[in-house]
Amino acid sequence: MLLDGAGEIVEMFRNSFPLSFLFFVPIFILISPMSPASAAHDFAVYRMQQYDLQGAPHGSRNALVNVEARPITVAVFTRKCVIVKLKELTIDKYKEMVQQSAGGLLVLLPTPIQGISKEEKEHLMELEQDLMEEESQTPVYFAYETPELNGIYDSIKRLSNSDAAESAFEAMMGSMTSNGFQLQVAGPQSKALNEFQIVNIQGKLAGYGIEEQLPTILIAAHYDAYGVAPSLSFGADSNGSGVVALLELARLFSKLYTNSRNHAKYNLVFLLTGAGKFSYQGTRRWLEDQFESGETSHVGDVAFVVCLDSIGNGDTLHIHVSKPPKEGSQLDTFVKSLETVVNETQVNRSVKMVHKKINLAEEFLAWEHERFSIRRMPALTVSRFESYKSPQRATILDTRDSVDTEVLSANIKALAEALACQIYNLSTTEGSEVFSDGMKVDVDLVNSWMDYLSLTPRAAQLLTKDSPELANLQLAMNRHLKDVKRHVFKADKRDPECIFYSGTEFTMNAYSVKPAIFDLFLGLAIAAYLAVLYLVTQVEHRKWHCFKESSVDFVPSTRVSSLCDFFRNKFL
Repeated sequence: MLLDGAGEIVEMFRNSFPLSFLFFVPIFILISPMSPASAAHDFAVYRMQQYDLQGAPHGSRNALVNVEARPITVAVFTRKCVIVKLKELTIDKYKEMVQQSAGGLLVLLPTPIQGISKEEKEHLMELEQDLMEEESQTPVYFAYETPELNGIYDSIKRLSNSDAAESAFEAMMGSMTSNGFQLQVAGPQSKALNEFQIVNIQGKLAGYGIEEQLPTILIAAHYDAYGVAPSLSFGADSNGSGVVALLELARLFSKLYTNSRNHAKYNLVFLLTGAGKFSYQGTRRWLEDQFESGETSHVGDVAFVVCLDSIGNGDTLHIHVSKPPKEGSQLDTFVKSLETVVNETQVNRSVKMVHKKINLAEEFLAWEHERFSIRRMPALTVSRFESYKSPQRATILDTRDSVDTEVLSANIKALAEALACQIYNLSTTEGSEVFSDGMKVDVDLVNSWMDYLSLTPRAAQLLTKDSPELANLQLAMNRHLKDVKRHVFKADKRDPECIFYSGTEFTMNAYSVKPAIFDLFLGLAIAAYLAVLYLVTQVEHRKWHCFKESSVDFVPSTRVSSLCDFFRNKFL
């Protein structure tokens, strides 16, 4: 019965094709399987650095995006957000986008980023340095590649390729069948964090005797990381390795100092500083407060300062100094002890001294020890890098894989032995190791600390005074040191040295849109549909008008009669 009825319906609409076509077209449009959810995507994006250092702006000054996406191959970038894969982006293209006032830039990073080739790593590190040289009004974001993002990227590439078709018809059809995307990053614009607090953490091991009359050895390391995007800056080697080395040295020497027979006549001060990547602002303020407040117990009689920076890999320890130490000075003795320890206990490893004068005209100081050298304190920095300009010191590629735990542990042992030779006045003859057996470097602890510090990004603007990373560092120092306390400071309101800005991680929304040519053709199609519908109704109206005016009986058309007979038989 139902099948017979369905056949009659099909036969009815087949016999009245023009009218049935006009009836079904709107229905097909309304029930089309286009899902709104499939046309919208959201994903995490990481904004490029934004900060002011000594009044000079750096990084991306804008955060909001609400423009159409385009690939890097287009000729005009104005009011467009360019989606580009890492290997396609060059600094020349970036400068061209900035000059044309591009609406945004989204750089897709390979996943996993540690697996990219050596050439790609060099390209990324060079790009990071170039991007941060000057300020830009173009919002710049980074995101890891996902299937959704790659799909969006492929779609806008096809849309762009249709513009280069061989014929106008092919270009038009390609444009109509491709989907564009509107990218949006909503929310408040980035704001200056004028009340941001930077934290230094200090602790000490007091020497045997009257503390104020004993010489002091200060060991320092900055704990923050730096990369082109704060939320992608993990800083495993620079300077997670320096922090881990400081904590392990504190643990080892606390064991020695708790035994009265090993209590040396040196004060050991351990200092973790903030904002090290921003010309060592934490070190600068700590020194200023020490001298200005009269608390000179830590800096009154400093034998020398050892700064630790990126010692988690490599086969050479570079000793960076502002001027060569005087022959026979305590700093000279320490350097020679370190050279002897490394040469005698480590195979295929060496120590090399690098001398660089302090250039106060530069925006960034090269190494942390320069802050102490400016105060005429003997100081050096130990690092695996020969030059402070090494791009590996400021890159998002500095992840856990960049640190060799065995190398880091060997470097910690060499530093500990050299320090022990200095404070206990020991010779560096072969076989006279202080840190062995029960006193040896705990490799498992070093590895655990490296895993922890590499787990979350440690950009300076992310490490607030209440961050768990700082709380755990302070807790670790409390286990082994005395008088552990925080030194918290804000930027000077009148003449701030460094200002951070809000907005490091956002959610970007991508909405699928059709190009303008599609809207044009859709409008023409709707207009044509309405015109045909109007003509049909006019014809039927005229037939009815003629029927009313004529005196003869009106014979309905075949399609109208069949439609009436069907409804009469089924429902009456």
